Amino acid sequence: MPLGTLDRRPPPLFHQGPSALTRLMVFSAVALFLMAADTRFAVTRPLRSALSILLLPLERALEMPMQALHSSGEYVGGLHQAQADLAKSQALLTAQSAKAARVDTLIAENNRLRALADLRPALSVKSQAAEVLYEASDPFSRKIFIDRGLSQGVVPGSPVIDEAGVLGQVTRVYPLSSEVTLLIDKEAAIPVLNTRTHQRSAAFGADGSAMELRFMAGNADVKVGDVLQTSGVDGIYPPGLDVARVAKVDPRADSSFARIALAPTASADGVRHVLVLEPMAMQLPPRPAPEPEPAPAKGQKANKGTKK
Repeated sequence: MPLGTLDRRPPPLFHQGPSALTRLMVFSAVALFLMAADTRFAVTRPLRSALSILLLPLERALEMPMQALHSSGEYVGGLHQAQADLAKSQALLTAQSAKAARVDTLIAENNRLRALADLRPALSVKSQAAEVLYEASDPFSRKIFIDRGLSQGVVPGSPVIDEAGVLGQVTRVYPLSSEVTLLIDKEAAIPVLNTRTHQRSAAFGADGSAMELRFMAGNADVKVGDVLQTSGVDGIYPPGLDVARVAKVDPRADSSFARIALAPTASADGVRHVLVLEPMAMQLPPRPAPEPEPAPAKGQKANKGTKK
């Protein structure tokens, strides 16, 4: 069969209807009509409302993954921010605690300095303030070093006190520092006066942390709580400075002397500023020189020679 005689038209089953151009024109006209009608008469508003109601659950369902992802991001970011704020608050609290501790230390130090300043006018001897540098490392003695020495006029034997009472005595002087032996040192001793009975005695260092009153009779009038002050008879310590309080009295039947334990009023633990006093002997008038004996006469010498 020749090819030119073939029928190339689509069968009726696959007939496509109007052409594409016709459909475009019809749909365009309908769209323009609907747009004009919606603008003029709001014809499609009920339809839009109905569609929005029908599509709302679907929109919510589609938004849930995004909302969950956004919420998880906000939770993680908020957790990191909370941890950062907590660390910052803890650092700030630590700084404030350290600052408060320094403030408490400064307040205590200022109170001690005020007490020392109030004490200076009541002293009858010259004094100068000094700062404690460090404590001696010798475990068998109790000594501290201060930042005043020969250059500042400190001499051996100078008493050292704080606002509570007598702390010790300068035992060695260097050009810019001095060594102070505390009263609780086992080699230290100081004459004291019982303010209640006005009885004089001597207090000695005991075990590096306390003192004791030695050579007191077993029936001596000493009671717990008695205040012991410097007597001033040694020419070193001014009278009336607090030294210790009687902490324990043990008569001891096996000995003629009582064992009396003392608690020093001044403690070297934590002290930073002290007063160095001039020894009392430096303010006393010098002792008069002994008068030379008169020379014997020549006749007396001769007589003595003749007697021999």
